Amino acid sequence: MKIVTNCISTNTKKAPEFIDITEYVCRFVEESKVQNGMALVYSKHTTAAIKINENEPLLIEDMEKFLDRIASREDEYRHNDFTIRTVNMNDDECPNGHAHCQHLLMGTSETVPIVDGQVQVGTWQRIFLVELDMPRPREVIVQILGE
Repeated sequence: MKIVTNCISTNTKKAPEFIDITEYVCRFVEESKVQNGMALVYSKHTTAAIKINENEPLLIEDMEKFLDRIASREDEYRHNDFTIRTVNMNDDECPNGHAHCQHLLMGTSETVPIVDGQVQVGTWQRIFLVELDMPRPREVIVQILGE
């Protein structure tokens, strides 16, 4: 079995933001020469998710509104109370409890099949990196396994 690992590095611009990374994944699969197997697409972050959905602008607006309804930036989160929080802190820590709660429902990764050297996504399916927190550098690991 062959295993090939690549990394997508990007700077997000806003939150939420749906960044279509499908073409990167397809290119990595093509370059890997793997004919049959799977591609794991994994976010290295707890406030940036990987999801498969349709890249249609009005739907993306709907999904952004949905994320805000389930865990609004305006709600109160104990994670954001820096007077009581004592672990996992940076000097430039920002209030992002909402992003962690949204990520809980979105998830860290997606796995897509590779058949005859092609990523098997449906007609409207696209692979997204979803920024949930704030503009910042992000990394996505694409690990291709197969023969």
